[in-house]
Amino acid sequence: MKEQNYLDCLVGVIGHPAAENPGVVIQEAAFRALGLNLWRFLTIDVDPDKLEDAIKGLKAFKMRGINCTIPHKINVIPYLDALSESARLIGAVNTIVNDGGRLFGDNTDGKGFMESLRENGVDPSGKKIVILGAGGAARAVSVELSLAGAGSITIVNRPEDAHLAKGLMELLGKIIPNNTLVSWDHAYLVPADTDILVNATSIGLYPNIDDIPNIDLDTILPTMFVQDVIPNPAITPFLRAAEARGARWNTGTGMLINQAALNIEMWTGRKPDKAVMQKALQEALS
Repeated sequence: MKEQNYLDCLVGVIGHPAAENPGVVIQEAAFRALGLNLWRFLTIDVDPDKLEDAIKGLKAFKMRGINCTIPHKINVIPYLDALSESARLIGAVNTIVNDGGRLFGDNTDGKGFMESLRENGVDPSGKKIVILGAGGAARAVSVELSLAGAGSITIVNRPEDAHLAKGLMELLGKIIPNNTLVSWDHAYLVPADTDILVNATSIGLYPNIDDIPNIDLDTILPTMFVQDVIPNPAITPFLRAAEARGARWNTGTGMLINQAALNIEMWTGRKPDKAVMQKALQEALS
């Protein structure tokens, strides 16, 4: 007799907002290509004051794992049983694995970001890097860049988030010595000797697709490589401004796919086809 098993294997993403997150598109395309037909990816909007309830629900539903996005990457940590070395160092989690009720937190954002840089032929070793923001994405990106031998990192962050910036600067100072914090209370002038400029904020994320970081766009030069971490829309006004000024640039979709591929491997033990994921994302966002 044919085995009858209709029990879904649930994973997903929690965020606030979450509706614009295209993770479901690439994750489920990867599941189908792998023949994992009972795996489902859920997109769940969780208010910040309901985060603990959401984690209890994850356990109750026996979900295999979950992604965390803005604003839960840091605040979810107290509800986890263990952290990977990278998540502990970064101080933020974007991936949770549920191992029989024991929750393990990891961070694949920075690894996905670094893979995306490599795919574009960019080596951060010895480079002068400017990062806009100091939240969970900025922490992951800046730590990985530091570990990769960045020459210097400048963090540009809003004064109202000074506590985030202070913690990040203390963390980076343990890895490389040449770091600077700039209070983002004006149109930021990107230094002319900047090699890599990264928008690690949510500015420009759907549905606010016309928003752009408060920088003097004319200080973006052709000698710079400009990276956005936002995957939706793929090409943000920030990147269009960089292109108009002759700079090389890269969207956040590569980072998204690379980190999602790592997540799938952690949850299922199978390596997904990133070309399948890329195609599904392009079709969804076109």
